[in-house]
Amino acid sequence: MESAATQVGPSTDRAVSFLLDTDTCSAHIKQRGGLSHRFVQHGGRLHVSVISAGELFTWTFRANAPRRRLQAVSSLIRDVQVLDVTLDVTRKFGEIRANLLDRGQATPDLDLLIAATALVHDLTLVTHNVQDFVAIPKLRIVDWISS
Repeated sequence: MESAATQVGPSTDRAVSFLLDTDTCSAHIKQRGGLSHRFVQHGGRLHVSVISAGELFTWTFRANAPRRRLQAVSSLIRDVQVLDVTLDVTRKFGEIRANLLDRGQATPDLDLLIAATALVHDLTLVTHNVQDFVAIPKLRIVDWISS
């Protein structure tokens, strides 16, 4: 099955930078998927959208969330560059959303904002939820959990 998105495997190019999706961040915090070495390997080139930061903080403030989760999320946020939703990102979001709607494909708005952030900043999106993003043209995607 051919995807509109460009699928990439683990990067060997030291100049590649990454936008971490929320699921990858939470897996890292839960110490699942053997992600620690990737975070060390690509340190300084890891980014998180302010959207993912908000989703992670929501996860920390849930009624039954352990106190250490907030500490872990805060530590992760300190170790990456957090990217805001800028006017350029919102414009790209509008372009992507309009294109998908015209093709009859609905994608959650928060996922589209994360994808738009990756595209505007020329970052490869790291996600285990590949299916949520494959319809987005020109988006480079890698799954560190499955690879």
